[in-house]
Amino acid sequence: MPVIFDTDPGIDDAMALYLLARHPALDLRAITTVFGNASVEVTSRNGQLLAAFFEQAVPVAKGAAGPLHVDAEREFSVHVHGDDGLGGVAGMINVEVSPLDARPAFQLICDMVNAEPGAITLIAVGPLTNLALALRHDPSIASKVHRVIVMGGAFGTQARCGNVTPVAEANIINDPEAADLVFSADWPVVIVGLDVTHETVMSEAYLSSLQGRGGKVGDFLWQATRHYQDFYQSVDGINGVYAHDASAIVYAIEPEAFTLRAGPVRVVTEGIARGQTIQDFRKPSGAQTPWSGCPAQQVCIAVQAERVLAIFDQAFDAA
Repeated sequence: MPVIFDTDPGIDDAMALYLLARHPALDLRAITTVFGNASVEVTSRNGQLLAAFFEQAVPVAKGAAGPLHVDAEREFSVHVHGDDGLGGVAGMINVEVSPLDARPAFQLICDMVNAEPGAITLIAVGPLTNLALALRHDPSIASKVHRVIVMGGAFGTQARCGNVTPVAEANIINDPEAADLVFSADWPVVIVGLDVTHETVMSEAYLSSLQGRGGKVGDFLWQATRHYQDFYQSVDGINGVYAHDASAIVYAIEPEAFTLRAGPVRVVTEGIARGQTIQDFRKPSGAQTPWSGCPAQQVCIAVQAERVLAIFDQAFDAA
């Protein structure tokens, strides 16, 4: 499966990229970066570092530095991912990096999708600004993308709600207008949100078992997740980390590990519910609503967590 990985690395982004790089079912074609877990300058540098570290000779294109509608000065998730976006241990990656691709991320996405109509899967695990800009630049790509897989959102199943506000998840609230555009576009979207990612916890023992595996990668991820685990211990009391972005990669590999629910999805763009993702999964009544005329998208509402953990673990055996 040819994949463009749209990302804001990010500790869990790094974990997801390693799985994407190692699994034989997936063919990484490019990395596009976006603001989110850190500034786009930091996430782009991390994208370059991780591509080289994971031995992926693919273009890395710098993307959006902020949301579609720029408002206030942005704050980044330093308390979650560290000053360098990688838990304070980016210095462990001692590799020579390739220059960034000359194209902005949205242009690279359009170029690659147009070059192989029907082939490319977009996996987006950060704010959806690059995808929205690509749609604005060339709306025809919606009919040429094979599938869009998004890590983001929260739909309230299993009482899983927002992680930034009571209703909003981080990737979506970083650019609600972009997310609404992406979810309402006429292309097939699968949303892997907190409803399932919070069901899959990589425990401290699981993370510790990565040490000494995958060359230097296991040791790097163990050290990077020390900062990440401290954050989740402080806010949720779990002895581990959630498998957020890796879950989106596992969906691409083994979709049968997830239960889906169909229906159009919209994003609240103003008020106290800004960033909330809402799916209309009711039977059509004929009444006009903000969801009317929007394509049915798929939302993950349940997961076989043990499959996510097993597939990620197996990536270290393939190294």
